[in-house]
Amino acid sequence: MEQREDVVIVGAGVIGLASALALLESGRSVRVIDAGRIGGGSSHGNCGTITPSHAPPLAAPGVVLRALRWMLTPDAPLYVAPRLDPALWAWLLRFAVRCNDRDWRSSARAKSAILNDSRDRLADWVRDYGLACEFAHSGEDYVFRDAREFEHFQDEVGFLRELGVRVDVVDGRTYELMEPALKPGVAGAIRFDGDAVLRPDRYVGELARVVRARGGTIVEHCAFTGVREDGDGVRVSTAQGDVPAREMVMALGAWSPKLADAIGAPALKAAIQPGKGYSITYSTPSRVPRRPLVLRERQVCVTAWESGFRLGSTMEFSGYDDTLNPRRLAALERGASEYLHEPYGTQKQEQWFGWRPMSCDDVPIIGRVPGNERVIVATGHGMMGVSMSAATGQLVADLIAGRRPDLDPAPYAIERFS
Repeated sequence: MEQREDVVIVGAGVIGLASALALLESGRSVRVIDAGRIGGGSSHGNCGTITPSHAPPLAAPGVVLRALRWMLTPDAPLYVAPRLDPALWAWLLRFAVRCNDRDWRSSARAKSAILNDSRDRLADWVRDYGLACEFAHSGEDYVFRDAREFEHFQDEVGFLRELGVRVDVVDGRTYELMEPALKPGVAGAIRFDGDAVLRPDRYVGELARVVRARGGTIVEHCAFTGVREDGDGVRVSTAQGDVPAREMVMALGAWSPKLADAIGAPALKAAIQPGKGYSITYSTPSRVPRRPLVLRERQVCVTAWESGFRLGSTMEFSGYDDTLNPRRLAALERGASEYLHEPYGTQKQEQWFGWRPMSCDDVPIIGRVPGNERVIVATGHGMMGVSMSAATGQLVADLIAGRRPDLDPAPYAIERFS
């Protein structure tokens, strides 16, 4: 008699593996498949900050005009490559419609709920499962060199505090004494003591280790091709044959629109675009910031671990372009050089890009597929996949178990795009 898995998870990135771990802890059997390797997508090279502070969405008042000005600046922090792409322009229109105060606050509340839940849950996972991923309760700081930008951001501070984010505002002179890695000229800083940090590639590797140790199966280089109903379950088609299961979770990140039709969820094609991010990892300089930083005017994230030093961020909408753009990498180094005495290490260990799954409201998409109730999607986490991973995994497990989740699932449902 053919053995049926409880759950097949498509995607061995941070969301798929976090879902696998939560499901295993719920008593389900799990098989994870991936067309590539474990953590081969955007889980690998981001800056690893765990950030309740990042609840405000990218779709904010004023962003559209700024993006239009930057369209002719290929190394701008937010860049839309000019080209004829109807799907991109339709997505950008949906995005632009949400760049108002009401929708910005609504998305921020939805993001805040899952970020706060995940922040606490992830710390518990690190402790309970012994995840060796350089996790630290570090906090994070936004640093400004432009006094007007610093003053403008302070308009958000009250709202962030309403969301439960711990925020301190520090003047530039005081902050320079607190952070000697910075060059003179700081206008001010916003400090978030509730944020944390980890090394994302090691976190994903540790999730995979624990999933296997608890009886889960992970199959790499096994592409998903489709799913169909099969009696009281589904049959998941892969490059290595069919896998029967009771339910399926699709956690394919930026590849979700490519396979939306395969799961009967065409709304994903309109809801998600790949947002390309870059990072460079170095040996550790002799003088590094005490906490992770976001260099706000240049939108460069700076993270130091015992094992290395990383500059990252930027957002580029260029479809599935798979080139490593040296101009955008150079912008990371140039931006860091404006702020830091030692902006990078002597040895360049890795240059990287990854596609983030950007939903047009910058809120993840988690829930059952209408008309295909045995399939759950968990995607659209944008730049927050690592930060939201533990809460997403638990929400997926709760939905499959039929339990009442700690998080209200309504803000994340795919039906909002129907």
